[in-house]
Amino acid sequence: MNRFVVISGCSGGGKSTLLAELGRRGHSVIEEPGRRIVIQEMNAKGAALPWVDAAAFARRAITMALADRTSAAPSIGWVFFDRSLVDAAAALQDLTGEPVLAALGRTYRYHRQVFLAPPWPEIYVTDLERRHSLEAAAVEYSRLLEVYPSLGYEVSILPKMGVAERADFVLSTLEE
Repeated sequence: MNRFVVISGCSGGGKSTLLAELGRRGHSVIEEPGRRIVIQEMNAKGAALPWVDAAAFARRAITMALADRTSAAPSIGWVFFDRSLVDAAAALQDLTGEPVLAALGRTYRYHRQVFLAPPWPEIYVTDLERRHSLEAAAVEYSRLLEVYPSLGYEVSILPKMGVAERADFVLSTLEE
């Protein structure tokens, strides 16, 4: 959909902070499926965690991303997604070899302009829900840097600057 804008890229690169700023400015935002799944699974003592069963985690992320698209449909104006169905499908395909990316990535479209947060070591931190290393996050970023253009998206790399300036960059890029 032309109103559905993806903010993706390196884990720990400031995506959630940027989405919070866009939300403060009145835009609709959809939180990252991965963090929501990790919190649910940890609370339920489940196994669909990236460090326990990464494929099950990716499948749940696909299901949640599809539900997020449906719930966002009535929204007016820009809807910003912290990661997308493309991220989840790319992860599952990378893990299992299942050819899900092309089918899902071409059927469920987002705005042609995608924003990727690059690795940013100065702000990267781990926590209870983010246990992987910066190196693992950078590998994921490299995969997404290839996947999005292969599906016909235009990628803009988010500059490493303050959150207000990043939000201005996103909104001005979308106005062009």
